[in-house]
Amino acid sequence: MAWIALVFAGLFEVVGVLAMNRLKEKKDKLSFLLLVLGFIVSFGLLSVAMRTISMGTAYAVWTAIGTVGGTLVGMLLYGESRQARRIFFLAVVVVAVVGLKVLGDE
Repeated sequence: MAWIALVFAGLFEVVGVLAMNRLKEKKDKLSFLLLVLGFIVSFGLLSVAMRTISMGTAYAVWTAIGTVGGTLVGMLLYGESRQARRIFFLAVVVVAVVGLKVLGDE
């Protein structure tokens, strides 16, 4: 259950970042509300996950999901660079997170 909460925490971090980008472009109440709710839910689920998963592992996984998710959304929706090197290093982040899960003590 903690790992599911952690994955959703990372996904809601991406929602918060997307809302931040939207707020930059369109300063309206909905954008602000999405930003606040995205980060509140993200931090709430992260704290739930950290009841079972060690702080270092939980934070690393949460950050990685946000990093990879934000970058992929940027590539897909905002036309950001899709260079092979960039995709390679995203894959390295994913492999590192899988390694933390496989080799972790949880």
